[in-house]
Amino acid sequence: MEEEKLKQRKKMLTELIYDKAYVPMKAKEIAMLLDIPKSRRGELEEVLSILVAEGKIGISRKGKYGKPENFSVTGIFSGNARGFGFVTVEGRSQDVFIPEEKTGGALNGDKVQIFIEREAGVKGRAEGAVLRILEHANQEMVGYYQKNKNFGFVVPDNRRIARDIFIPQGCDGGAVTGHKVVVRITDFGDGRRSPEGRVAEILGHVNDPGTDILSLVRAYGLPEQFPSEVMEEAGRAPETVEVPENSEDWSGDLAGRLDLRALLTVTIDGEDAKDLDDAVTLERNGRGNYVLGVHIADVSHYVREGSALDQEALRRGTSVYLVDRVIPMLPHKLSNGICSLNEGQDRLALSCIMEVEPDGTVADHQIAETVIRVDRRMTYTAVNAILKNGCGTEENGQEEPCPEAEEYRDFVPMFFAMKELADILRARRRKRGAIDFDFPESKILLDREGRPLAIEPRQRNAATRLIEDFMLLANETVAEDYYWQALPFLYRTHDKPDPDKMKELGIFINNFGYAIRMQQGEIHPKELQKLLDKLEGTSEELLLSRMVLRSMKQARYTTDCSGHFGLAARYYTHFTSPIRRYPDLQIHRIIKENLRGGLPEKRRAHYEALLPQAALQSSALERRAEEAERETEKLKKCQYMSRFIGEEFTGVISGITNWGFYVELPNTVEGLVRMSDLEDDYYIFDEKNYELAGERTGRVYKLGQSVRVAVAGTDSLLRSVDFVLAGDAEDCGASGEAGGPAGSDGPSGERIPALRRDSAEKEGKRS
Repeated sequence: MEEEKLKQRKKMLTELIYDKAYVPMKAKEIAMLLDIPKSRRGELEEVLSILVAEGKIGISRKGKYGKPENFSVTGIFSGNARGFGFVTVEGRSQDVFIPEEKTGGALNGDKVQIFIEREAGVKGRAEGAVLRILEHANQEMVGYYQKNKNFGFVVPDNRRIARDIFIPQGCDGGAVTGHKVVVRITDFGDGRRSPEGRVAEILGHVNDPGTDILSLVRAYGLPEQFPSEVMEEAGRAPETVEVPENSEDWSGDLAGRLDLRALLTVTIDGEDAKDLDDAVTLERNGRGNYVLGVHIADVSHYVREGSALDQEALRRGTSVYLVDRVIPMLPHKLSNGICSLNEGQDRLALSCIMEVEPDGTVADHQIAETVIRVDRRMTYTAVNAILKNGCGTEENGQEEPCPEAEEYRDFVPMFFAMKELADILRARRRKRGAIDFDFPESKILLDREGRPLAIEPRQRNAATRLIEDFMLLANETVAEDYYWQALPFLYRTHDKPDPDKMKELGIFINNFGYAIRMQQGEIHPKELQKLLDKLEGTSEELLLSRMVLRSMKQARYTTDCSGHFGLAARYYTHFTSPIRRYPDLQIHRIIKENLRGGLPEKRRAHYEALLPQAALQSSALERRAEEAERETEKLKKCQYMSRFIGEEFTGVISGITNWGFYVELPNTVEGLVRMSDLEDDYYIFDEKNYELAGERTGRVYKLGQSVRVAVAGTDSLLRSVDFVLAGDAEDCGASGEAGGPAGSDGPSGERIPALRRDSAEKEGKRS
């Protein structure tokens, strides 16, 4: 078709379809309207197809043509390193898959308009094409600069951005190959042409200490410094809480608060935790019931709604725990100072005091503004040692008392009572079907230059579980209370899994001899709990547990109390960490306002308007934080394994694809054995059974199989580790601990511990 003729026909059809009187029609109807003979309808359909591909018109599932907005939807594009992507559309239970050739140049985070070409069904997931980019999310990017003769380009650190950024001559800002740079986008390109930009800042050379993490901080848009007005506001916070000893003299901010300073009170956290936002107390009453107090720092007293501190906390959403640093939601003056429940200091708190019957039922509770004083700042290590060794009990059997019993003599009975109650609460949750994933988290030890010294799996113990159980109970109790009061509130919800994903999981685990039962297309969390119980101690436990987790939806913040599937809880919220999570801070305000006289209609309307956006934003910022945390861990693991090129370790096959299989070492490092490096045979990927099978030898590699691998190489840019097979797993001896030495010393001979994520050990990552 001649170019001029095509142009005229496109113009004619576009004017027709955009006419106010036009209603969507099929090609046949358009042909009749325009009096086009049957012999030339092919030409009409060709022009219509071109207009659809250009995004100038749209087509419905029934084949009717109209304006793009008539058949399109809007959502956020999530890119993949391999070029394709997904679009999250509000109101749809599943994301829409976008093939690489139909992304229209969209980059990760862009707001896009898409046309859904195929809905989800027997042929698979919903699939669509990007019609136009409505809003670009990446005005700046961070990446690795590489210089060519007359130009350069930047490889983005964010692996979800699959396109390099072209840097014209004279726009490199003096960068040389190996620099990590911030590039400002000047032209976003399109599906055929790469984005173009100008180097705005040089962060440092890729090998300079600290540049690696700083690059990721910038790549994910994590805040580095607090604005001056925020710091000034934080600076006005008091150093101490001045509390008259006689509670009858309390007035102002202290008026109406319960004085709980006489209760034996402890915090239990990691050794190097500084922002202590929860304390616990436990007694037995005359009815034989437990009286558990969960006392949470009253952060909202110092961070008032609408203040600079509040706006900055909402902008950050959550504290971010990277391998070598914490990016806090609130300035240290608050998080480590007046808001932290430090030993021996009077502190303002919001307390949930629960009377728990011996079977774990909460018989009664009280939520109140309080004043507390922590008697001892305990660590998980010390409390676990007391509980593990039976310190101070007759059953101990030790000739000499353990040192913890001597140091914490006055607290030992309470710790054993806490362990007793925690066991009851955990058993009750399990009975109702709560799912408990116990994946090992990585503990990465760094030297003063940020170099990884050792990687170890971090295991939960009796003390971490104890605190986790108490926080979960407080969150459930508060959520149920405010649900029945029918007040505007933020809940932590976890939707039921998608039935199709559960069916896929059922087919997959059946290959290993396991089964799950579904009723009317839905599954009860107890079924997944039973499966995890059966997997415990088996070689495939870790792998199938991860498959279960991947089959479930992500938890999020909502204003509707729709329940928490993973916890098998009808009511759940996040109440216990206002220092590091914005939703907790926000609901503290609602609770306190309600305690002080209730919420009038005007205030209800205020929160009803405010909370939906806070929930949406908090969920999105939580995802960003988790991804940044995960990528910094991958980076340090990659750097660590670069010391062991050529060395052999034993691992377990943790994933199988058509390009090879992944192997996980006991220290949680995962690497890829590429298909191209399996030279003994030609292997075929069996997608149904997740196996690689050799055509000639019949040798099979499957999930959960133990293999011996050697480290072939690492790539810090891609944050990946490459393995090659080093021999049969059956021949593996005891030599060579997987992942290198268990630990090593810093430059001055001292151990430099990594920052510990106490929040995960309490309840954040599991709920």
